[in-house]
Amino acid sequence: MSQSNTPPQSALSESTIDRIRASVQTGAEASLQLLQSMVRIPSVTGDESAVAEFVGHKLSELGFEGVNVEEFAPGRSNAWGSLPGAGDGKRVMFLGHLDTVNTEGWVDHWDDDPRKDPFSGAMVDGHVWGRGVGDVKGGISAFLSAIAALRQTGLEILGDVSGVFVGDEESGEEGSGRSAGIAALMPRIEAGEIRRPDFAIYVEPTEMNVYAAQMGFFVVNVRIEGQTTYFGTPWLGVDALRGAHDVLSAVWEYNDELEKRATHELMGYPFLVVTAIKGGGVIAVPGDVSLTIIRKLLPGEDLTAAKQELETVLSDAIRDERLSLKVENVAPRDHPVGGTPHETDVNLPAVVLLQNAIRRVLPERGAIGGAPYWSELPFLREIGIPGVYAAPGDIRNCHTAEERVEVQEYLDAVAAYAIFIAEFCGVKEALAPH
Repeated sequence: MSQSNTPPQSALSESTIDRIRASVQTGAEASLQLLQSMVRIPSVTGDESAVAEFVGHKLSELGFEGVNVEEFAPGRSNAWGSLPGAGDGKRVMFLGHLDTVNTEGWVDHWDDDPRKDPFSGAMVDGHVWGRGVGDVKGGISAFLSAIAALRQTGLEILGDVSGVFVGDEESGEEGSGRSAGIAALMPRIEAGEIRRPDFAIYVEPTEMNVYAAQMGFFVVNVRIEGQTTYFGTPWLGVDALRGAHDVLSAVWEYNDELEKRATHELMGYPFLVVTAIKGGGVIAVPGDVSLTIIRKLLPGEDLTAAKQELETVLSDAIRDERLSLKVENVAPRDHPVGGTPHETDVNLPAVVLLQNAIRRVLPERGAIGGAPYWSELPFLREIGIPGVYAAPGDIRNCHTAEERVEVQEYLDAVAAYAIFIAEFCGVKEALAPH
């Protein structure tokens, strides 16, 4: 989408926008301290309760009502609350996950450096560093700081603003990473206990662009079983590694076919990746080999049909009848097979309004794009709530020992969120003090 350095037109007066930006600037130090404080609370998937308590306390401090910090599993909590509007404006929900991936390899990567501690929130070279700072504590902190900035202006927000923050979004920890947190909250949204928003922003990192689409995915573990035997008598065994060779050849040929299928404007082409292979290891004919495969889906593709198609490819690849093939689905999310793809109309007024709010503070950002990841907006889509991803941070350094968020981008995100909330929900400008 083309960009312009000319600030877009706004429903807010220039004096109101200036007041919001001035409030963000005044509160910059507190905003950064909030982000650092969140990073200093370890919240690797499975251990979300401490950070949930922290966020719940901040929501209460900011005047949110109905604040809840509630377990969705033993020792694991979600946090949410709503800031009631002063009139009849539109309602927006900011949504994000509280958990992070683990810190394996982080300490060794940094040696004797201020960034050695993944939970220090160190500020180095104009960035805040630490596990989860981009994915997604930067977005959560920017939202909370935006509310604080709006409160300082004295503006009365007409519509409701809700903050919903959940555990169990990330993968990688045993017995977790199934979106159990948001799944536990969906009945509350459907029942109206958490007021249904007109629009949602998930604070997964986008470098403050607007991701209106995301990939779908599923992951399968494939086990090829044969018969092991001493290496000197291979005719007595059934070589599972030979079977794996046939399977891999068929899988990569299938991937070549996928990549030639129709592409999506925002999401590119479908593909699959073999992410792991394990087998053998002793001086013998390998009796079993395991593979892990992840498949990317585009908006419009059906998860169940895509998995069935891959299973056909796998089974057809086995040429030795003595080999057996087992396929296990390992990553259910909003669907028993995996995570469904997602797309929101880029011409939706709320999307355009968000782009414009971002461009008022970051003229070169706010571009429409597609997320090269899966996150939890499909849960909301299933009950008719449109949403996009927009937050500070670069997904390319997340899950690594280089995870960081640029200080200025973070503060600009605070301003962009505050302007968007004021425009989308509406404000009583005339009642605000000058």
